[in-house]
Amino acid sequence: MVDSWARARRILEEAGLPPGHLVDLRPLTGGTYNTVEELVLADGSRYVLKVPPAETVPGLSHERRLLVAEAEFYRGAAEVDVPAPRVVILGREDLLMTAVPGDPWDGRLTGAEQTDLRTELGRQVARLHRVTGPAFGYPSGALGPLAPDWRTAFTGMLDAVLDDARRYGAELPRPADEVADALRPAYGALDEVTVPRLVHFDLWTGNILVERAAEGARIGGLIDGERMFWGDPLADFVSLALLGDIRTDEAFLAGYREEGGRVEFDVAARLRYALYRAYLHLIMLAETVPREMSEGDRRWRQEAVAPELLAALSEIAELS
Repeated sequence: MVDSWARARRILEEAGLPPGHLVDLRPLTGGTYNTVEELVLADGSRYVLKVPPAETVPGLSHERRLLVAEAEFYRGAAEVDVPAPRVVILGREDLLMTAVPGDPWDGRLTGAEQTDLRTELGRQVARLHRVTGPAFGYPSGALGPLAPDWRTAFTGMLDAVLDDARRYGAELPRPADEVADALRPAYGALDEVTVPRLVHFDLWTGNILVERAAEGARIGGLIDGERMFWGDPLADFVSLALLGDIRTDEAFLAGYREEGGRVEFDVAARLRYALYRAYLHLIMLAETVPREMSEGDRRWRQEAVAPELLAALSEIAELS
């Protein structure tokens, strides 16, 4: 059994922080993959430690060395002054970062607060999308080296998750080969993306911390950047409107455009948006097996996620 306190003290020492000042350690829940712990030092400073599962734990192909991508996201966020944890030290098997204030976005917000926060979120995501990378794909190298073009990178990502679904025998609404055939007509639209930009790809409300202050609610930080890749900014809109449609989120899009973000839903963009929705939905369906999700979770994904995958495939068929 792992001694979490001993591990935390060792990592603090590696980071140049006083290990003897650790006064509290508690696990943080909500994630489905890494072990996450909050560390509190005697001076009140707070840190978050992430440790991946053992290599023998089954996962999807892109889920190797996720902490490399997470650290890359936080460095990019710092570059454009977006609130997010800051990297303290990235080890071979762990990531220590600063903690950020707030709690996950939930239903306690008023309608006015929701509108204001969605507008501010749009501005922050537009700033994130100014950060560019050296090439396309996952910086972890989990699926191989970065690619020189987005079509090569993203079709490789799709192939990988479809292979995962086949390997694990995941339940898809259509056979994996049929899904692959239905996706292919949209691939030409990927060629319009020529600059690799930072994409978080997991910005659902659980990864957006909201801090309440006397002057009102504000975004305390964007967290869990482990799914980050270099690619098309449009891909971020999928998790930002999880199981919905970002095109109906007027507050978010207004903030995004105010901060200089460019988004036009022409045919090519709609084809790419459908591809990215299909990718996330395939991940959500394929991961049920290696995660050993409960029957209730699996049923919900079949009822809520599988129809959205079919809708994305239908939109590709209609547009192409």
